[in-house]
Amino acid sequence: MSPVWAAAKVDKRPVALLIPRTGPRAALGTSMERAAMLAENTPGRLIVFDTGGTAAGAQAAAEAAMKRKVAMILGPLLAEEVGPVAGVAGASVPVLAFTNDPGARAPGAFTMGITARQSTGAILRYARSRGVRRVATIADGSRWAVAAAEAAAALQGELNLDVRRIDVAAGQPLPAAGDAPDAVLIPGGGDPVMAAARNLKDTGIQLLGTVQALDHRPASLAVLDGAWLASPDPAAFAAFSQAYESRMGGNAGVIAALAYDAAAISKTLREKNALSRAGLLAEPGFDTATGPLRFREDGSVARDMAIVVAGPEGYAKVATSRGA
Repeated sequence: MSPVWAAAKVDKRPVALLIPRTGPRAALGTSMERAAMLAENTPGRLIVFDTGGTAAGAQAAAEAAMKRKVAMILGPLLAEEVGPVAGVAGASVPVLAFTNDPGARAPGAFTMGITARQSTGAILRYARSRGVRRVATIADGSRWAVAAAEAAAALQGELNLDVRRIDVAAGQPLPAAGDAPDAVLIPGGGDPVMAAARNLKDTGIQLLGTVQALDHRPASLAVLDGAWLASPDPAAFAAFSQAYESRMGGNAGVIAALAYDAAAISKTLREKNALSRAGLLAEPGFDTATGPLRFREDGSVARDMAIVVAGPEGYAKVATSRGA
């Protein structure tokens, strides 16, 4: 008598994607939805709910999702939306929020966004390994820059660094770093980084940057030539970006990549019949478009960050900083 092989049971519960389909961030929500659909396109597996970009809208979206008996919630986008969503989801349905605000962690909710501490820690660890001892950190008043400056100060003892913080009003010229630090860390992006890069040319002072400073425009690459930056893994992100452009059209940013990653993670867990909080925590790690990551009990996410050197032709990966 021939043996009868039973097919593996497939968890058919849907997963909810909470994004702003309406409101001022609707365009971003569209790119996030397209990215998530790129990772999970099986009909009925991923259901999209509109948050409108508000806490009240996110709570209503979560309530609608729970009525559909979802196994997991991907989103919401903003820190202020996470608490209301986590309150609705309860302990049984994990929430993979896209915010980078570590203060948004809540029981059952994980924060997937790349934080200032992750990016700052990665670039400072690499800089210290290359002999950098004294760092001037420029804080321009933005939330990201202030958080990065605080993270740099907190790492002084661990990394045996001497960190000097320089506060400037947003949009004002950067002051001189003073008594010749080994490196200057500009946590943000845009004009402040470009100005610092120009000022540091031929001084022997190394420019350090976080993920916010990534700029692929040829003119910017020429100015940033030689800068060390913390970044999502460039090869993994490029593969996602190329797939997105080929299938969906247009360019996808890091936030859209987070939506892709969350959908891919839920698909991986579904295939293992482990679509749950316990399944998330049991995995030693996930290889994603934004780099390898793993989930922790406290709702935080440990991330590996790539260290890249800017040059006229783009960014070359030189090291990996392991997520602590």
